[in-house]
Amino acid sequence: MTQLLFYERPVPLNRERHLTTRLAVAGDHFRFAAKTNAVPIASTEFVDAARDYPIVFVGEADGPISVAALVGLRQAENLMVDDEGRWAADTYIPAFARRYPFVLAKTEAESQQLTVCIDETYPGLGVHEGESLFDEQAQESEYLQRILAFLQRFHAEVQRTTAFAQRLRQMGLLVPKTIQVERHGQKQVLQGVWVVDAERYRGIDDARAIELFRSGELSWIEAHLLSLGSLVRLAARLDLHSQVSADGETLDPTAPPPDTPKH
Repeated sequence: MTQLLFYERPVPLNRERHLTTRLAVAGDHFRFAAKTNAVPIASTEFVDAARDYPIVFVGEADGPISVAALVGLRQAENLMVDDEGRWAADTYIPAFARRYPFVLAKTEAESQQLTVCIDETYPGLGVHEGESLFDEQAQESEYLQRILAFLQRFHAEVQRTTAFAQRLRQMGLLVPKTIQVERHGQKQVLQGVWVVDAERYRGIDDARAIELFRSGELSWIEAHLLSLGSLVRLAARLDLHSQVSADGETLDPTAPPPDTPKH
């Protein structure tokens, strides 16, 4: 199975192996996401996510390109997850993180078929508490059916987002961006990201603008551009995180910045 962000031991969901398995959301549920500074995101999430996170395009100039929400400004640091494994209250949680511990994944490198998998290291898995995955007839429970529908819907949205990002690049709207945030004399730098060039975007012809409007993609571009203002709020969270550690000691805010967002 290919390596997956967040998943330590993903295995195919199996009626026999997981017949009595239950899932209860652990109190530190989002601890799995604490060591990433960028979370992949689908375009249908842009409007909601833009209020909390800068949305950027990630990839090489001549390679695949994806979209991510920045949740941190330093390598291996998610500013939205606290020391107790809780995501920041009243902020949008990307679907990529909400689907955990489930995922649709390729179980063989050469296969194109996706299989529903579950991370067996998740502490909320057991046989006594939580939602059943299968009923007494070994059929998918209503809970699992909702999960499967969510996974399929998210996968389709990711495919559409990948096509959207590629189209923007083909239109010449994406430009490389180095994000620099300086707070109290300390500078954080993120490289290897792309953003829509606002001037080029405003200069597209009417026919293309109408096409983007009718497809719904115009609103995605606008949400992306607006989201870049969320860097201020993310930097403010970095200030709070850098001031005091769990035991009251000052943390070192000068950790080396990442070359690229980790995703």
